This record gives sequence, structure tokens and C-alpha cells, in this order.
Amino acid sequence: MNIMRQEIQEAVEAMRRGGVIVYPTDTVWGIGCDATCGAAVKRIYELKKRADSKALITLTGSLAQLERWVDGIPDVAYDLIEAAVRPLTIVFDGARGLAPELLAPDGSVGVRLTRDPYCAGLCEALGRPVVSTSANVSGEPSPAVFTEISREILQGADFVAAYRRDDMTRREPSSVIKLGADATIKILRP
Repeated sequence: MNIMRQEIQEAVEAMRRGGVIVYPTDTVWGIGCDATCGAAVKRIYELKKRADSKALITLTGSLAQLERWVDGIPDVAYDLIEAAVRPLTIVFDGARGLAPELLAPDGSVGVRLTRDPYCAGLCEALGRPVVSTSANVSGEPSPAVFTEISREILQGADFVAAYRRDDMTRREPSSVIKLGADATIKILRP
């Protein structure tokens, strides 16, 4: 078994036990958990010292997963996902089966269909979406590389990925758009 696959399995085992993981994403280093586990989502808010009124985003590893967990995907979403040249998070009006703690007060949910093999592998092996929020205490800079993650965050996690720890490539947060059921588009983060 290759190292990435073995590590994905360990991360998934931690998430299935309600654990929180620190892992490299297609953007910055992230904190994640099973997106259907409310208790784990609450732990992420506590670890980040973040107000629970600020929704967290979720990663899916395939269109099939996106369609299973998001309610009412406008047709234009497929075009936007296909045309995106960098990671794109779309805020949809509603979700199905995700932890209520993950949703914004209006019931919307931010989801990114990841093209990163590690992140997609996590979603596929778990069989559910994975929470993805930057691995920092709220208000601090997002960690582009592993060495920028605070000790507090690392110590609060149940699993910390070894994969890509030595990678010094600086990645940026995703673009974020809100997509209404009527296909209106609002840019939240360019």
C-alpha cells in the first residue's frame, strides 16, 4: 500500500471515530472532520476559537457526492466547476444530511469539489464530505505550508497528516461564490 493511501486510511479511521484531522488541501493546510458529525464540527469551532455563526466549508471528491449532499444544484454550477482554473467553493442554498452545525444561519452550505488526489481520496474513503477550514486560530493567517500551523492546532487534532509536510509550495484560499437557486451569482471572495 502506498504511503498516501495508508495515511488516508488512518485519517478516515480518526474521522469515523468523530475525530478532527489536520491535512493538506488543494488550497491551504486545513482542519477537517466527517461533515455529517455534529460533535466533530463543534470541536473544530472550539479548536479554531471561531464563532459558530461563521459557516465552514465542505469538500466533496466527485460530482456524485456533490449531488448526494447538496439540495437543488443549479445547472450553471456544473459549468462553473468545469471552467474553474483554481479551487472554487460554491455556496449553495441547501444541503441534505450534513451536520446542522456546518450550515450558515440561512441553511446554505459552502462546498468545493476538490481535484486534489489526497482530498478526493479522503472523501472517497470516508464515503461522505469532509469539512475543510484553514488550520489556524480564527483571526490568524491561514497556513499555506505545514510549518505555519500553530502548536495549539496540531495538539488539538486526533490525526495530523505527514503527507506534503515538506512541500513549501504556497497555495491560496479558494475563490468563493454564492449561487442562488435562480442561478444568480454573487462573488464572496475573488
